[in-house]
Amino acid sequence: MRIIDPHMHMVSRSTDDYERARLAGIECCIEPAFWSGTDKQHAGAFFDYFEQIIQHETERAERVAGIDHYVTIALEPKEANYPEMAREVLDRVPEYLDRDPVVGVGEIGLDQNTEEEREAFREQLWMAEERELPVIVHTPHTDKPSGTETIVGIIEDEGVTQERIVIDHNTENTIDITAETDCWIGFTLYPGKIDPGGAIDLLEEYGTDRMLLNSAADWDPSDPLAVPKARDEMVDRGWDREEVRKVVLENPHEFFSQSPNFEYEL
Repeated sequence: MRIIDPHMHMVSRSTDDYERARLAGIECCIEPAFWSGTDKQHAGAFFDYFEQIIQHETERAERVAGIDHYVTIALEPKEANYPEMAREVLDRVPEYLDRDPVVGVGEIGLDQNTEEEREAFREQLWMAEERELPVIVHTPHTDKPSGTETIVGIIEDEGVTQERIVIDHNTENTIDITAETDCWIGFTLYPGKIDPGGAIDLLEEYGTDRMLLNSAADWDPSDPLAVPKARDEMVDRGWDREEVRKVVLENPHEFFSQSPNFEYEL
């Protein structure tokens, strides 16, 4: 069964991880721009990083594993707290949104829930809205329910198109908040977020409409095969294979097909 992983930071992974992901059924992945483990000191570091994931990672994924690799671009929330640098980055984000493998804006959202983060979030929501692009929203690691409520409030206040937004990193403590919106709901199968079994439990309770599973697959302890393993657990639990296919392939395809640059075919 083919898989689209809608949130993988493959810049953090080895070539072997691409190969293993392809063997496990991942034919397409989306790589959001993110905080790469240490705060950047100069705006130029962002632009070098954007070029790396747009060019090098897209080429590497195809060359070594035949994986379709797409990108979302943004100033992620943590580094929005350096106002001068953030301003320089935000001024140039739009020029990257027209690049061929770029299919949306992300990750944006909140980390420490500061005013600087909230303003960067609002501005980038509108970058996406004006271009009718999908958005990947990062919910904070700590005080997650409160942060998720703030995120939902901003989305509603701005009046942007919720059907083009996925609120990611949900847990059992946030799903009731995100489920009240028309946004898509993402689960990151990752230590400290939610494990595959817990995500599947929530899918059994809330259904599969607008639901996405991803691995993150970043530089911290994580598993680039988390979604294939969840797929297999769903089958082992007796899920109808068409429902499993909906979650791991059709849903992410439907979400990112809202971008004119997303060309992966079912």
